[in-house]
Amino acid sequence: MNRPSTYNVRVNAVLAPAPRRPIRELPDELISQIAAGEVVERPASVVRELVDNALDAGATQITVRLLAGGVRLISVEDNGGGIPREELPIALKRHATSKIASLQELEAVGTMGFRGEALAAINSIADIAIHSRTTEQSSAFLLDGRTGEIRPVARSTGTTVEVKELFFSTPARRKFLKTDATELAHCIESVRRHALARPDVGFAIWHEGKLVEQWRACSGPEALQQRLADVLGEDFIHESVAVDFSTAAAPGAFHGVRVWGRAGIPDAARSRADHQFCYVNGRYVRDKVLTHAARSAYEDVLHGHRQPVYALYIEIDPARVDVNVHPTKIEVRFRDSREVHQAVRHAVENALAAPRAQAVAEGMAQPVAASLSQIAQPLAQPASAAWTQPAINFRANETPARGYEVRDLGALWQPGPALSPEPVAAPVWATTASASTAVTAEPDSETWPLGRALAQLQGVYILAENAQGLIVVDMHAAHERIVYERLKNQLDINQITSQPLLIPASFAATPQEVATAEAHIDTLATLGLEISPLSPKTLAVRAVPATLAQGDAVELARSVLAELGQHEGSTVIERARNELLGTMACHGAVRANRKLTLEEMNALLRDMERTERSDQCNHGRPTWRQVTLKDLDALFLRGR
Repeated sequence: MNRPSTYNVRVNAVLAPAPRRPIRELPDELISQIAAGEVVERPASVVRELVDNALDAGATQITVRLLAGGVRLISVEDNGGGIPREELPIALKRHATSKIASLQELEAVGTMGFRGEALAAINSIADIAIHSRTTEQSSAFLLDGRTGEIRPVARSTGTTVEVKELFFSTPARRKFLKTDATELAHCIESVRRHALARPDVGFAIWHEGKLVEQWRACSGPEALQQRLADVLGEDFIHESVAVDFSTAAAPGAFHGVRVWGRAGIPDAARSRADHQFCYVNGRYVRDKVLTHAARSAYEDVLHGHRQPVYALYIEIDPARVDVNVHPTKIEVRFRDSREVHQAVRHAVENALAAPRAQAVAEGMAQPVAASLSQIAQPLAQPASAAWTQPAINFRANETPARGYEVRDLGALWQPGPALSPEPVAAPVWATTASASTAVTAEPDSETWPLGRALAQLQGVYILAENAQGLIVVDMHAAHERIVYERLKNQLDINQITSQPLLIPASFAATPQEVATAEAHIDTLATLGLEISPLSPKTLAVRAVPATLAQGDAVELARSVLAELGQHEGSTVIERARNELLGTMACHGAVRANRKLTLEEMNALLRDMERTERSDQCNHGRPTWRQVTLKDLDALFLRGR
């Protein structure tokens, strides 16, 4: 006879109907332990709650002491306002808080803590003691969380909360904790998040009697940048750009949405999203709206699975954001999430759009320019090497910089006027040696961020000299971005300017290509393309974007039709505009092994300095690199 297995017995016991039990109130201690399961996940959760309280108390210095990663001891000491003796017993009761007193205050919370659950929950699963003193008291007082006893002790103004033997009353929870090193890392991360939001407060973390992290209080206009450098490293400052953006106040709000902080450049992207910090009114949050907004701002310069780095601070009317969403207070809900999403996206997009060459030049010009004059003299161009300065400039009346004639970079392939009856086989460049366009060894030319072209390397790279040393430019990637930005701007205005072909370019097409061309005539026209059937198996390209007039019309048409075939026709522009324009720009950009003159190379450099997002190509790769004189000296062991 087969005996039932232990597994079957357990399953049957679970499936069997349980006897009815009466409805009754849970004991206060069990209620607190249930709440603790939501509030306290690990030692880092306790650290977060206690540091929140210290900041609400007005502390300017907070010290965290840990033993065994916080399992044996968590002590948070601050120099805040303290707790009066008569309020100490209330502090450990459930739903007791000084932060809010009415529904109106709950709907516009301006403090880090407000739920009144943390201390009671912690007290139910650990031994807790509170030492506190206010400025009005002659001595401090100690509250024992187990016994409720209060006695005088020695302490300066402020509060110290000690939590010992976490989860001692719920040993099952303790089994889920990781190693001491892992729990310590989570505790440090919790304090680090607070430190990034409060540069005016000093933080110190001790573990097993050793100082493991310390961030001193900062003041002044550069306080936040200094704290970001202290916490995230100097590299983060060097590899990021400042963000500052504000929107107008919505009806009934005290102010609009302000977004500031720093956003990492695409080159600083990481494989993990572990350097992404978002704060709403000083509170660290993990919010899908903010994360998506920030990521979408990088979609034009960062591709693949790389994760951007940033520290963004959002200031919004407290009444327009609900922080009472989760017991841990790490999630929020916005009344107008679209407005916040747009504000964050535009803030980061605008910060990333400005070419960084000028900022690099300004930051390095003084110390390097002196060594440049000692090592090598700048190369002078003869007066006969006059060249035009093409630029992506849609303000037709803008005065060109330094007297150069502003022309479209598309002139590299421009066949002349839009309706020219005769095609032009060669690029059109101005070569008149007039006084207004002649380029000489004028001192002002040394201030060009991307410098003066010297040569072309292997038909792929442009070498240029600037005040800092050597600039290396990937000419295809750089021009691809310039063409791409031009196409985007034209499409934003209305539609891309079309250039009719003198002789239509025909090609054998698949049935799908023919069907796509017929179904998307309007979309193709918006993109500056005219593609029509010649026969059931042949398509003719009759017009292409003017910027790409000298490109391969057939290859361009096939690529765009392939992109269109993957999307719904009614939403293709909204869903795939950037992909389509990126494809078109790639086909229109200068190819590798194309020999450029010095005039053409210099024109490309000047255009890069004026074009938004020109530091990366459409695929997220860098378009240029700076090799400083210091780097070159190191290669040749100069000064050793």
